[in-house]
Amino acid sequence: MSGDEKSITRTITKKDLIDRIADQTGETRVTAKNIVQHFLDEIVHELGEGNRLEFRDFGVFEIKSRQARVAQNPRTLERVSVPAKNTIKFKPGRLMRIAAEKPLAGEEPLSAEQPIGGAHPANSVTELKLTHAGTTDGTLRQ
Repeated sequence: MSGDEKSITRTITKKDLIDRIADQTGETRVTAKNIVQHFLDEIVHELGEGNRLEFRDFGVFEIKSRQARVAQNPRTLERVSVPAKNTIKFKPGRLMRIAAEKPLAGEEPLSAEQPIGGAHPANSVTELKLTHAGTTDGTLRQ
């Protein structure tokens, strides 16, 4: 794949996953939706309580406290005080890293000499911001 071409990825929604689960298990979509929603609600609840969630081979979710700091608005160069906050840290497990390392359709497989993202995949961490209500606001930071 040349540098000018962009790979096309699909966004898989919760509804898509619920439909797949219902089809694969023979359960109704309502039952699958309730199970998936309860699972996600429990994850949010446990993280809101400050607990660490570990799913073998999938990954680990945990709360990380970020200290207050002074930042600078790049447009106005004005100093801005950023308050302390909690974020969610996700460290991918073995199977998640393996799946992420697979080449996308039309791409050449990576050779052993090519680093992935410039770092060892075991050290990669993704953070999600939490709002004060304990739900994710959808922003990702790599």
